[in-house]
Amino acid sequence: QVQLVESGGGLVQAGGSLRLSCAVSGRTVSSSAMGWFRQAPGREREFVAAINWSNTWYSESVKGRFTISRDNAKNTVYLQMNSLKSEDTAVYYCAASSRSSWSKASAAYDNWGQGTQVTVSA
Repeated sequence: QVQLVESGGGLVQAGGSLRLSCAVSGRTVSSSAMGWFRQAPGREREFVAAINWSNTWYSESVKGRFTISRDNAKNTVYLQMNSLKSEDTAVYYCAASSRSSWSKASAAYDNWGQGTQVTVSA
């Protein structure tokens, strides 16, 4: 059984930083495409970042501010978020794919965490 547990969310002022963690069990992060998505109130879930093998991808709205990485020994994926803006406020979800190819489509991911709230105050 695959489980993803996110942590690290919270309240931060605009311009601040947070690091989200996603601890994974039942799937090896080094051989899977892993993604971060977010959903703000009243909006659809949107792609934030993805990683597979040594490649990373970002949405245009976070490129240059967010960094996705993984620790294979801990089987954990991270999302370092810098220069946070109020529009980054959302519930952030970690997702794992059974395939190694990445995608920005949420339907491509098989397993999801419960989400962690990130609130950026202006």
